Parts: sequence; structure tokens; C-alpha cells
Amino acid sequence: MSKKLHTRLLLGIAAMALAWSFSINGFAASFDAEATQALAKKQGCFKCHAIDKTKKGPSYKKLAAKYKGKEAEGVTAMNKNLTESPVVKLEDGSEEEHKKPDFTPEQRKDIIDWILSMSK
Repeated sequence: MSKKLHTRLLLGIAAMALAWSFSINGFAASFDAEATQALAKKQGCFKCHAIDKTKKGPSYKKLAAKYKGKEAEGVTAMNKNLTESPVVKLEDGSEEEHKKPDFTPEQRKDIIDWILSMSK
């Protein structure tokens, strides 16, 4: 194999790996941010959360910052909150059962990706 072909092959592999890592970490925005925000509002998420201020629950930007660099952990935690209705600790220290919104799996993925995208 020529040195030029070898270099091209390595650059191609590196580019594919980089693109794959971004999509795995949820950085490839495959959601419509406005539609996803409207869905969160429709499901009542904004009763306890806001984008950039603390209400009963943490802001979405605070959640994104918490899981920055630990996106897999964030996906797991948020999936649990959105599917199992666990008891969660609120900002004031009290505890409450987290409301289980009526999201399809695709909508739930979009919501989680939308929240995690706020760490940029």
C-alpha cells in the first residue's frame, strides 16, 4: 500500500470515528429543538423545571452541566425519571414522586438529547 493511500485511509477512519463519537454522545442534534421544547411544555415538564432557572426541580441547563462528559450516566438517570416515576429530591430538600410523562421512546430520546445539548 502506498504511503499516500495509507494516509487517506487513516484520515477517513479518523473522520468516521469522530463523527460516530459525536452521534453516540448525543451531539448530533437529530431533534427539532422548538418542537421538543413544545412537547416538554405540553407534558407539564415546565411546571417543575425551566431552561435556565431553578424551580421545584433543577433547570435543564443545570442537568446538562451535571452530566457534561458523563452523557451515558445522564441518559440512564433521565430515562429512569421519565419511565419509572421514582421519588426524587427537590431543590428545597423535600421529596416527591417524579411525574411520568406520556412520551414515546423517540420523544423521550429527543427530550434527553435536547437537555444534554444545553451544556454547549
